[in-house]
Amino acid sequence: MAVAPLHPAVWRVRLVVKLPAVDSCVLAMAPYTAGCSWFLEDEDASDSAADSVWCVEGFSNSPPERTGLETALAQAMAALGWPMPTLSIERLPDTDWVEDNLRDFPPIAAGRFFVHGSHFRGRPPPGRVALEIDAGAAFGSGEHASTRGCLLAIDGLLRRRHPRRPLDLGCGSGILAMALAKVAAVTVLAADIDDIAVRVARRNAARNGVAARLRVEVSAGYRHPAITGRRPFDLIVANILAGPLQVQAAALAAHLAADGIAVLSGLLRRQEAAVLAAHRRQGLSLYARLRLQGWSTLVLIRGPATAHLFYRDSRAGHAAAATEASTADPAARAD
Repeated sequence: MAVAPLHPAVWRVRLVVKLPAVDSCVLAMAPYTAGCSWFLEDEDASDSAADSVWCVEGFSNSPPERTGLETALAQAMAALGWPMPTLSIERLPDTDWVEDNLRDFPPIAAGRFFVHGSHFRGRPPPGRVALEIDAGAAFGSGEHASTRGCLLAIDGLLRRRHPRRPLDLGCGSGILAMALAKVAAVTVLAADIDDIAVRVARRNAARNGVAARLRVEVSAGYRHPAITGRRPFDLIVANILAGPLQVQAAALAAHLAADGIAVLSGLLRRQEAAVLAAHRRQGLSLYARLRLQGWSTLVLIRGPATAHLFYRDSRAGHAAAATEASTADPAARAD
């Protein structure tokens, strides 16, 4: 007699392409999968080289419609003048993904922050601020380079000044908002377009003892009345994606205080120029940049970058601190 699977079925779609085809393939796969990811085949290769080779994967809880998917990918590649890459579709083994995630999610240090899952039974190192987050339905467990870059940027900024009115836009699990609430000891407004993420962030805030200092709302961008009514913000953190960051540049500028700081992430190094250009058109300047594993975190301010915002009175000092703090990833660097 057949044994029923213990966990939801997952199908994986996979193909390997060069960098210029990544975005087109992700868009082509989107209607046929529940989510996509992409990563360098060779971790030591340049993530901005046109001939760099990338793996693009999509996941679905039902078998993707192969004919339609192949047609969409073939059209995307033909537009670039390239042949259709080899496409694999496979059902993944019946696996307890939650258990696997917990096993593969060791504690992570990012500046003064010590991020760990609920399975962690040790003690945080002395002087570290503990954040308990489980990998789950909302983005932001501290493992991803963009989240870690934001934590490092926040750590450096909080050593020089404490924001009075911060906003975490696209908060996911709430990890960045909780980091701010714990260290700055102020009320943090957080928002996400996904109502599941909002529920997760509220639950995480209660688990970490900052529910009273964290307000989380469902909002498409800056539209929620709680956001428009509380502006201007002296710190805006937005760890989302390059496209939405560019689209929302004007709204960010309209909600940022005259002496405010913006920390942007969720973008690859090759997307920096476009994101920066969109914000420079709104009168913002690049103050600092952190790069980890091909992902970038940008710190922006209004006007010329002359203020000393980071600990040790210089961006170079923060760069050294960021590299030193992120011992788990020797590729972490800032410039």
